[in-house]
This record gives sequence, C-alpha cells and structure tokens, in this order.
Amino acid sequence: MFVVFEGIDGSGKTTLSNLVARWLRERDLRVEHVREDGRFASSVTQALRELGRDARNLALEPRAELMLYLTREVQLLDEVIRRAMQRSDFVIADRFVATAEALGVYGRGLPEPEVRALVAAATAGFAPGLTVLVDVDPTIARARRQIAKLVGSEHRPPSRKGLAGTALQRRLRDGYRAIAARERWLVVDNSDADLATLAEAIASSIAGDRRPLAKLPRATTAVVASDRAAAREALLDWIDRRAAREPQLAAYFLAGLAGDDIDSRRRALADRAPRVVANGLKWLDDPVSWELREQLAEPAPGEVARSLVGPAALTARAHALLGTLADRVPQEVGEALAGRDDSAAWELRERLPLGAVAASLARVSGARAWELREHWLAERGGLARVSGADDAELACAMIDGLGDERAWAIREALRPVVPVAALDSTATLVDDAAWQWRTATLDRAPKVVMKTIALLDDPRAWQLRERAIERCEETLDTIIGSDDPRAWQLRDAALARWPAAVVKSLGPLASSERGRTLIDAALAQQPQSLALWRHVVMADRPRRR
Repeated sequence: MFVVFEGIDGSGKTTLSNLVARWLRERDLRVEHVREDGRFASSVTQALRELGRDARNLALEPRAELMLYLTREVQLLDEVIRRAMQRSDFVIADRFVATAEALGVYGRGLPEPEVRALVAAATAGFAPGLTVLVDVDPTIARARRQIAKLVGSEHRPPSRKGLAGTALQRRLRDGYRAIAARERWLVVDNSDADLATLAEAIASSIAGDRRPLAKLPRATTAVVASDRAAAREALLDWIDRRAAREPQLAAYFLAGLAGDDIDSRRRALADRAPRVVANGLKWLDDPVSWELREQLAEPAPGEVARSLVGPAALTARAHALLGTLADRVPQEVGEALAGRDDSAAWELRERLPLGAVAASLARVSGARAWELREHWLAERGGLARVSGADDAELACAMIDGLGDERAWAIREALRPVVPVAALDSTATLVDDAAWQWRTATLDRAPKVVMKTIALLDDPRAWQLRERAIERCEETLDTIIGSDDPRAWQLRDAALARWPAAVVKSLGPLASSERGRTLIDAALAQQPQSLALWRHVVMADRPRRR
C-alpha cells in the first residue's frame, strides 16, 4: 500500500510519517519511507525540491512552479515509489501531488481545471491507497516552525513559500481540507494531540486493525471568548494545558506579554524552555524580565543578547549584560547593537571580532562605520569576491537602511546572490530605486516588501499596502499604531479575514474608543482564535516597555 501524509508546513506530518514507519517496522512489516527523516530517496527529486524552495528564484512563475512540483513527484514515483511497492508491504511518502494542486490552486490562484488536468496527466492514474491529512491551526504550525529554527542548530535560508507571508499557509490549509473532502482522505487533528498516540493509532489501522481509528483525536470545539477578559482567561488556560506536553510552545505564546499572571507562567517555564522564554523578552523592560535575563544568560546567552532591543537596550544594566556575553556569543551581541551609534555601543564593538561588528552596523552611517565595512570587505578580497550566501547576507545586513551610493553599490552587486536580503536592506528607504525594487517584487515576496515599508507615510507606501492587503497579512504590520484614515480603512477591509493581525496593528490605539470597538468586532468575528486571544491580551497589557 502506498500511504501519503499531507499538511501545511509545521503540521507535524514529517514527524508523524516517520513514527508510523517505525511502528510498522517494529511489527516486522516491510516498510520504505521515500522521504526518510525529511530527505528524499531520489537525489534528483531532492535537487528539484531545493530548486523550488530557493528564494533566489523569485522570478519563478506560478505555472512553472506547478510543473516543477509535479516533475519532482513524477521523478520520485518512477524512480523510487513503483519499485519500492514491488518489494515492500507499505511505501510511505511525506507529500505527493496533492501539494502541487493545493499550492497551485489555493496558494497561487491558478485555474482549478487546468491544475487538476496537469496533476492527472502527471500521475497517469496512479493514486495512493491512503492519504492522511495532518490538520493543524496555522498559528500553532507557524509557532512550531519558529521554535524549531530557534532551538535547532541548522541555519536554513527563507523558502519561496515563506516570502508570501502567513496568509499563504491559511490558504493552503483551506486547499488541503477541500481536497480531503473530495477524495475522502483520513483527516487527523494535530493542534492538540500526542504524536506517539496518534502515530500508533494510524499505523495500527493501516496494518489492518480499523478499531483504533475511532480513537483518533478529533478537532474539539474551542472555547469562545466574547470579550477581553474571556480572551485572557482562554489564552492562559490554553498555555497551562499545553505547558505539560509542549513547554516550548506554551512559552512561545507568552512572548511580549506582561502582567503578574504572565510572569508567573514565564518563570515556571524558564527551566524547561530557556531559549524560547529568553527570546520572548524582547522589548520588555521590567524587573521580572531583567531577573529572567540574568537567570537565562547561562543556558540561553544568544537569545538573552537578542532580547535587548528598544529602551531596554540603552540602560547601564543592558551594557553590563552584553559585556558579559561578548566573548560567548559575539555574533548575537553584534546583532543587538544594530542601529546604535552611541559611545556605549562603540565600546562594546571594540571587544568583538570583525564579523560580529559587521552585523552591528545596520542603520549606522558615518566614517567610522564605513571604515569597518570596507575592512570587512577587504578581508574577503573585495565586494566582487563575496559570493557565499552567508557572507552576502551579512554584507546586506550591514547596509540595512542606508541609501548612499556606497550602500547601493553593495546592494546591487549582491542582489543576484541574495535577492531577499538585498531587498530587506532597503527598509525605511524612500529612494526611487527602492520603490522600483518593491513594486517589481511585490507579487513574489509581499511579506519582505511590507517589512521594508513599515511605518512609512509615503503615497507609494500606501499604494503598495492597498495592492497587498488582499493576500498578505503582514501588510497590517506596517501600520502599527497609525491613526491615519487610510490605516483605518485597511483595518476595516481586513477585519473579516485577519482579525488577529488587525488587533495587533492597533498598538497604543487599542485603548482608544475606536480601538476598543474594533477589538470587540474582531472577537465577534473569531471568538475561538488562539492568535486573536493573544493579540487582545497584548493590547491590554500594562505599559512596561
């Protein structure tokens, strides 16, 4: 039997499919997993996957992307799957052609009849014996992906799908659900499940015992929070229940929040999820946050350094703490100094290696900073010799927000190597060249483009926001705290689609009469939304920044 696991990124399908394969093997069944531990059994398929996810290929058109995804699966089918089925009891795949269909139709907006015809031609009648959709709330899936990046040692560049923003994952989830209903897939909910139990139930049912299917976790009706107090209660109850099994996930949802009830939970999770707790202290400048930074400086030095942003970073206490961390995590200390041109920051730079200093030079102009940039480039043989992605990304980071000729020369030279980092470095710029880049790239990388125009009050910025608001949730991040009538129009337009992001965009306006009215409307729209609960609590937090 050919068994496929489908689901959005972060759904847990890869982990679950490997657990199922292991369970079946332990029962002496012959099992082949064609993407064991996340890597395809076909090197050609793996290369095609890397080509499709590589953010450098921004110009890849949706139809070409669809055909690339199908080519990937046809290669795997003919090279690996058909042969494996002749010698195995079960062949397991982590995704198959349904991913191409969901991405093409629901993600990129291609005509469904055209996409389905291409999928049918690619498979030539071959179909899985069973497809399992691992369904999950996209908010939880995104949190799990962010945690994996935070605590994992592997540095992976952004994928092309990630450049579209969080709304893409929501559209893909809708797509998978629609295909599952049409094709009668087995749908399991992994928003609040124990993976080992879930894997055992699926594996035993695949092996012939259908009874465990009745015990599979089903999506339960979430708590309804109709007002701010209920949203806070619902969020804290969810965090308490999740803390027992997924402490890192529970800690993730405490990030940026404040209050005695938040602090007690953050303290309780500090030993079990130190890096996630430390990462969640960004912008916070209160006694409990400082106590936790000093407690977590040993197990999570990099995250503690990165948490020192905003007003908290400009204190003598922050300077002393960064000084103690400089030898252990120089790169992170350098990143914490980004944008700072004060004497305390320059004192710390003198203690850092050149690579870490380079990371600190974003948004810092002046002869002293340019001398260091030129020194860094000279060590690599000059700008023309910077070809590796890591060095190119660092070079773009050190000119972030700078619009002089030297900065643009670096940006233009490295754009073919790291187009996303080069675009990202135009943040806050109002040069004609920056607007041309943004306009040309908006359809391919709206999330990055929106990041570069955050809080810009420029007619061209408002035009880009109006173009992006239909498909890019991060558009709302660019108007946080804005009381401009155009900002309110964007909020009203997006309320039904992304109420959580709308509430987040209020910032200090959340306490205004109009802000309170909008929050009430958001809760009426999605009273069961975990993301909305969190942003409602964020809006009501004590002002301790």
